[in-house]
Amino acid sequence: MLRNSMHLPAPMLSEIADTFGTPLYIYNADRIRQQYERLDRAFSGTRMRVFYACKALSNVNILRFMHGLGAGLDTVSLGEIRLGLAAGFRPDDIIFTPNCVDLEEIITAKDLGVNVNIDNISILEQFGNRFGDSYPVCIRINPHIMAGGNYKISTGHIDSKFGISIHQLRHIERLVKSTGIYVKGLHMHTGSEIMDTDVFLRGVEILYELAEHFPRISFIDMGSGFKVPYQPGEPSTDIEELGARMTESFNGFSKKFDHDIELWFEPGKYLVSESGYLVASTSVVKQTTATVFVGLNTGFNHLVRPMFYDAYHSIGNISNPEGTERIYTVVGNICETDTFAWDRKLNEVREGDRLCFYNAGAYGFEMSSNFNSRLRPAEVMVENGEAKLIRKRETFEDLLRNQVV
Repeated sequence: MLRNSMHLPAPMLSEIADTFGTPLYIYNADRIRQQYERLDRAFSGTRMRVFYACKALSNVNILRFMHGLGAGLDTVSLGEIRLGLAAGFRPDDIIFTPNCVDLEEIITAKDLGVNVNIDNISILEQFGNRFGDSYPVCIRINPHIMAGGNYKISTGHIDSKFGISIHQLRHIERLVKSTGIYVKGLHMHTGSEIMDTDVFLRGVEILYELAEHFPRISFIDMGSGFKVPYQPGEPSTDIEELGARMTESFNGFSKKFDHDIELWFEPGKYLVSESGYLVASTSVVKQTTATVFVGLNTGFNHLVRPMFYDAYHSIGNISNPEGTERIYTVVGNICETDTFAWDRKLNEVREGDRLCFYNAGAYGFEMSSNFNSRLRPAEVMVENGEAKLIRKRETFEDLLRNQVV
């Protein structure tokens, strides 16, 4: 099991599962606060703002908690914008960074008053022709930097659909000149799970060079990509080193302007991943000629990351934490091969035991579905030692709610 000083103890997780049932997502608000404050301290020497990337976990109670910490909100859909507004965020504390959407969606975001980030030439031209300099925008740049732990979450390489290529700078300049569009920010996001701080520094140097062509900018947005450890001994992004190096770099860059420039980041997984737990019950321990399977009352309809990204999640038997260690293959109850872990060493698992998936706060519930017509789990947030239900478990009626007979 992945050990962490801010992990909720197994007895507490078991007690919460007794109260709310399984499968169950549990989030530790204290861990979110710790991660936010660590990032804030690392960049205390410069003008830096944190915009929580709510695609990682968008429960409105999590959003309200982030707002209380002082974060802004990074959104990728109109639904996320509206959730953010419902959670109390002001429009100017929200940035909208969609991709492959039409002009009408961009205009709706504009009408809601949020910061609009445009990532393709076509929409930039249409928006500029229609609104000129009446509504400022940010431009998302593709720096052609290959970064991220998995090709599916690398977004800044040459074959990525995200952003406008740095080689299209002259085209951007022509559009700005011909339409009068007001560019107030430059943005890039190269991917998730970046461990090398040099990647961020290479990226920000590119934005520094581009910024000279847009003297009215008020912020540089570096996206995120901060890596958190998913298994024992795994490295993570050195936030303190990154903060020190980028603070020095950004403060030097800022002196070129006669107005204040801010450095923005959009962490999602970094803030919520380690806060999250998925607790499931063992339905069956099934021994075949070659394998001992632990079959759970959950599946990739609740946690798709191991199947989609080959992601590793530490798993602990919170019902029998001192049991003899044995080797198991942990699987779900979906009519597909939904294997969470092959040949994993766990304390002896008995039918009825509860297993806990750690680091399940990011892209866990958020990517869940009703595949096999199974219901999505409840969500609970623990703050100051008190567990509160923040999403009800689905019922059969929820499956029928929007179907028309």
